[in-house]
Amino acid sequence: MSTRIITLIALMIVGVLSAQSKESANLIEAVSYFNNDQHKDAKSLFEKEVEANPENWLPNYYLALIYGVEALESRNAQDKMKSLLETAQVYQDKANNLQPENAEVMIVQAMIHTGWIIYNPMVYGRDLSTVVDHLYNKALTIAPNNPRVVFQKASYDIGKASYFGQDTKQYCAEVGKAIELFSTFKPESSLDPSWGLILAEKTYSNCNQ
Repeated sequence: MSTRIITLIALMIVGVLSAQSKESANLIEAVSYFNNDQHKDAKSLFEKEVEANPENWLPNYYLALIYGVEALESRNAQDKMKSLLETAQVYQDKANNLQPENAEVMIVQAMIHTGWIIYNPMVYGRDLSTVVDHLYNKALTIAPNNPRVVFQKASYDIGKASYFGQDTKQYCAEVGKAIELFSTFKPESSLDPSWGLILAEKTYSNCNQ
């Protein structure tokens, strides 16, 4: 093999490694922004990462989560809420295709469906509530010790019980269990989901008021 060919191969390898390093740097920074509640900056970098690395589920997951949360926070502005839910689902569809059996992905899908139920309970309530129950139960079967799964299911159950005037005590206990799980749960990597503890603690505090 000639020196010229070896040099070309080496340059190609360096180019690929450099691109991967840049993508990883973007993702690391985006997750850092997300974990510090700087969602606007996080979205910009996650969107770049989706374009650069379409086979990575994490950028799509985080974007679906961010837009889904923003939708729930916009429940008093229906047009905005609808647009945010639609955007969240675009990224969620990609995450679903890449990680169909991932409990973290399932609970974000359940969150988005819950947003549609809140948006128009008469249209979406009956059908999507069954889907949401199924998603949470399946996620719990797959990852029973994942604190986000336990917390999100309990939070949804609290909301549903409150809506129907039912006792929430058993679900508040599940939130307490989730808080305990946060202390021992180890994400697969520093970029994998680790959010939820502060929200769980706030929910638990409200449970006991």
